[in-house]
Amino acid sequence: MQVDFYHLTRSPLDRVLPRIAERIVGDGGRLLVVVRDEAQAVAIDKLLWSYAPDSFLPHAVAGAGEDVAQPVLIAIGVDPSNGARHVALVDGEWRDEALGFDRAFHFFDQGAIGEARAAWKALAEREGVERRYWKQLETGGWEQAA
Repeated sequence: MQVDFYHLTRSPLDRVLPRIAERIVGDGGRLLVVVRDEAQAVAIDKLLWSYAPDSFLPHAVAGAGEDVAQPVLIAIGVDPSNGARHVALVDGEWRDEALGFDRAFHFFDQGAIGEARAAWKALAEREGVERRYWKQLETGGWEQAA
């Protein structure tokens, strides 16, 4: 299983998450987006409706109806009721439940760097886990740093 650490330094989550979600859905996959609370769920829901005027990314907040049919599901807990094999942890908090997926995206900013470092170190000891650390370039793009 692969864990991608995204250290948000230049672009905020609202510019990074939709692109990753588009790629996953475009490849026929499903994504679970894990948020910290109801307010963040509402914000991510709005983001996925409005991030680009010419795109459509089918999604819903968990519990709003027919979770199983949603290519992208936004939830407070790590419960892939949409059958997702990819999970995005967007609140800066690592959860070991993410290891049950094929791929995890762990987004964090400077405020959560200590927790991200601890998760990175702990995952080094886990068998079958491939870690990748992505840092943001001055131009806004991403480079794999580890």
